[in-house]
Order: sequence, then structure tokens, then C-alpha cells
Amino acid sequence: MTADISLTERKRGTRCCADNVDTGLSAEEAQQLSDDLSILAHPIRLQILDILVRNEEQVCVCDLEATLPVKQPTISHHLKLLRAAGLIDCERRGLWAYYFVRREKLAQLRGRVFGQLDAWS
Repeated sequence: MTADISLTERKRGTRCCADNVDTGLSAEEAQQLSDDLSILAHPIRLQILDILVRNEEQVCVCDLEATLPVKQPTISHHLKLLRAAGLIDCERRGLWAYYFVRREKLAQLRGRVFGQLDAWS
């Protein structure tokens, strides 16, 4: 016994079942949230942020090197990513760079991430 199944072709983007599926996140919002989570998704970056947040003053890169369990090139790589994301910045003093958290940017990231988590709960 065979069943006769006919499939109707439909245009991409047209719905077949539900009339009102809530999309929630736009593509741009999903990309921003993905970027936010990606920048936080490494233990060394989390440790760097933790050190910088806990120390109100600027932290010398030499102190990061002495504190973290990785070599200087790895620290520099993660500092570069955090700076590109706008979460930290630095000030040069002679040979040394002193890093600090951009608290307003960190607060914005926190708002986006926790806002979406709250929306899902």
C-alpha cells in the first residue's frame, strides 16, 4: 500500500503552519549577542576582565603576565580582542601599557546578555 503524498511548493519565507511565530531576535541582534558571548567565551579573557574589574586603578601588563598562567604573546592576543570589543583600553607609560576596564561598555554588554536571558525565562 502506497500513500499519495503531494508536496506543494512554496516560496522561501512563507509559513506553512503557524500564522504568527514570534521571531524575537532580529538577525542583527542575534549577531550582536553571539559576538558578546564569544568575547566572554575564553577563560583567559574572563580572568583578564576579572583582574581589571577588581583593581580600580589601571593594571600594568607586567602584572597580568605575572598573574596569569600563560605567556606574554597569549596575553597580548586576548588583550587585543578585548580592546577590539571595546571592553578595555590602555594607556602607555614609557615601556609599559596599563590596562583598564571601560565600565560603560561592560555595563552595555551585561545589559544585552542578561536582557536576552531574562527574555528567555
